[in-house]
Amino acid sequence: MILSCNSCGKKFVVPDNAITASGRMVQCGSCGNKWRQFPMEEVNKTQSIPRSKKVVSRPQPVQKKIQKTKKVKKIAPKKSREISLYSPEYLAKKHGIKINDNKSVKKISRNEKDKVSFGFYYSLIIFIVFVTALSRILYFSQEFIISNIPTSEFYLNYFFESIRNIFEIWKNLITNY
Repeated sequence: MILSCNSCGKKFVVPDNAITASGRMVQCGSCGNKWRQFPMEEVNKTQSIPRSKKVVSRPQPVQKKIQKTKKVKKIAPKKSREISLYSPEYLAKKHGIKINDNKSVKKISRNEKDKVSFGFYYSLIIFIVFVTALSRILYFSQEFIISNIPTSEFYLNYFFESIRNIFEIWKNLITNY
């Protein structure tokens, strides 16, 4: 069923079973006009229009919707704080932090600023040098240690064999890749 709005003349397609015999309130989606719509068969039966007369409907003026003005919120000026958030009084009162006078603050000298601490790689290099020096000392004093402590021969041989295996693994990794 095709419905047409009485105000703006816009046409809409509505399923036939949507409008019952008792009629239904419908609203135009374009202009918002509301009216009671009856099924078309009953309208044709009750209101038969002779074919000789042509009915010309005058388009009614479209009522424009009145737009309401939006309310503007009044913005009150911000009040300035009585006390600064970073003042010693506020920090002591709110957070319990006590700050001493500025005179007691230790000034950092130029030498302390430029001081560099051990980094990870620097510590790693020192560790490698230390382990290498220790293993060389053990290697050169191996006979002296074994003559004084005979049971240490097994442990020293195992230690140097492990070192040789580690070097062999690294050598293979470097040559293969």
